[in-house]
Amino acid sequence: MASSTVIIQAFLVLFLAYVGNSQKNNDSFIFHGFKGDSLCMDGSSIITSNGLLQLTNQTGYLVGHGFYPSPIINMLTQNYSSNTSTVSSFSTSFVFGIIPSDIKKGGGHGFAFAISPASKLSGSSASHFLGLFNDASNGNPMNHVFAVEFDTVGAAGGFGDHDSNHVGIDVNTVNSSYQQPAPINMEEGRPIKVWIEYDGVRKFINVTLSDQLDEPRPSTPLISEELDLSKTLIDPIYVGFSASTGKLASSHYILGWSFRLNGTAQEIESSLLPSLPTIESPGSSKKHAAFSLIPATFLVVALVALFYMYRMRKKRQEEILEDWELDCPHRFRYKDLHIATKGFNASEVIGIGGFGTVYKGVLPKTGEQIAVKRILHGSRQGVREFVAEIESLGKLRHKNLVHLLGWCKRNEDLLLVYDFIPNGSLDLFLLIRKDNFVLNWEKRFKIVRGIASALLYLHQDWEQVVVHRDIKASNILLDVDMNGRLGDFGLARLYDHGENPRTTRVVGTLGYIAPELARTGKATVRTDVFAYGTLLLVVACGKRPVDPVVGHSTLLDWVTECYNADRVMDVVDPKLNSSYVIEEMELVLKLGLLCSHWNPESRPSMRQVMRFLDGDDPLPSDGIVSDAYLHGQNFQSIFGDVELKNVVITSHSQSSSIAPVSTNSLEGGR
Repeated sequence: MASSTVIIQAFLVLFLAYVGNSQKNNDSFIFHGFKGDSLCMDGSSIITSNGLLQLTNQTGYLVGHGFYPSPIINMLTQNYSSNTSTVSSFSTSFVFGIIPSDIKKGGGHGFAFAISPASKLSGSSASHFLGLFNDASNGNPMNHVFAVEFDTVGAAGGFGDHDSNHVGIDVNTVNSSYQQPAPINMEEGRPIKVWIEYDGVRKFINVTLSDQLDEPRPSTPLISEELDLSKTLIDPIYVGFSASTGKLASSHYILGWSFRLNGTAQEIESSLLPSLPTIESPGSSKKHAAFSLIPATFLVVALVALFYMYRMRKKRQEEILEDWELDCPHRFRYKDLHIATKGFNASEVIGIGGFGTVYKGVLPKTGEQIAVKRILHGSRQGVREFVAEIESLGKLRHKNLVHLLGWCKRNEDLLLVYDFIPNGSLDLFLLIRKDNFVLNWEKRFKIVRGIASALLYLHQDWEQVVVHRDIKASNILLDVDMNGRLGDFGLARLYDHGENPRTTRVVGTLGYIAPELARTGKATVRTDVFAYGTLLLVVACGKRPVDPVVGHSTLLDWVTECYNADRVMDVVDPKLNSSYVIEEMELVLKLGLLCSHWNPESRPSMRQVMRFLDGDDPLPSDGIVSDAYLHGQNFQSIFGDVELKNVVITSHSQSSSIAPVSTNSLEGGR
């Protein structure tokens, strides 16, 4: 008989838990713990493993919210004829617990039951504002917020709190319109039950507290006052809880919650509620910490000793990182790159240049295809250019740039790892291939526009100014969709927006080097624009910048003369066989001349170049060719007068067809 009684009691408990946690709708709901329930939470709020709604933890200056996820849709009735509204009667009951960070000194600051037009109180502040308002919004009638606060810190500075353990009625402000000292110390870490009842007809509110969960509700409310919420609340209406901490902190918990519109909220069964964490006395926690410290100390000493032995064992095999290596992107293991390239086997070579060899590789763990640029021992590029490429290209992200995936340095081996670009370089398609393949005009125009977009990003849209200093057809790679991607940043220089670039040695490729660069030694965005202008002419004409043309030493001289003779279309690549858009071809040729203008100030910015290419702005009708050319001085005569000292010249041809490599490079003597 006794066993049957136990089974029946257990069944009733399970049944009440099921019914209690299933009766949730917009007008009535009840929670016995919150495990598995979807509240709308933000800030520091969480659902603990045993089902407590924890609004804050014992960390200073937190804000936590937990609201019922759906609005209470029938709470407010609007009378449009009289332009008034009526708030329905409602009843809510909940059980809370507050555990301070210091049981003797107390914690803070408290929490509130809130009715708000939003389930997230954005911009709210911690401390005395309880996560409801902030300095600017406190007292604003447009808040449309009603709250019952359970405050555990007396507020100085005009908040009007009578003591540090009180209950208050708040309407659009934490300066309570009614407040009473709580008859219970709310910070003792034990569960406290609250009943809040609003009479929408009499416009009256009652608030009652008790720490005797299994006893009947006290007959006398703590607060019983007239209150008209019809002038405060607006649709939509959300109900929930808000809490905060300040310099003093507490963990604020809600154990269970019941709500009903136009009726009495269902009673919360204390036997179904999750338990609050226990509070240890200061003495016991110190003893526990002291005993815990002994084995922890031995463990730490043992771990330190083991780590020291491990480091000493590995030190002979480990390479010490230099300062610059700490801020650079992903470092690959040499072993992985060795496996990926089959031991840097000659069968995997896809490009050879003056600075090193490029290998195709497949990463052993991921199967990702990569291109590995191996800098030659004693290469004239050296560590300086290796570091420059890592620091610049490693942080840049643009669809028309070759992405540097990482790097590796082992003794004298310098390795750069890039995206694998399958179609090779632009000059391979324009200038090197001997078969009958012709890169059509549509793809050529798409490529030069993509490179212009990349240069705009480098010059103006990134966090620093990046001057590439070696823009040419062999440094533009074509991906699987034949999009142009600018690579090889080994000669790049960075400086902050608004600063003047420093004087340095002259680097670049003959035909792409701006005339003023040889005189001043200052590489700027204008010198990059000059090189881009030369690139436009190379793409349109299908010739190298210094290819000998009858009677001319440079491509720029030839195009300039044809332009002055009003027959600029004579220079178009004959392999196109007139299959191009005339307006686009004329635009590219004239823009190439404008970008290659003798006067740097007459060259457009890359933002202007993009507007020209997109047809947003027309090209200027005059000033495309500089006065020097109009007076019979060609590029060679002007540039040839400049004595090139401390100059690095990179050649045009034989660039890697897969990865961005400056190839067949020569370094001029002093």
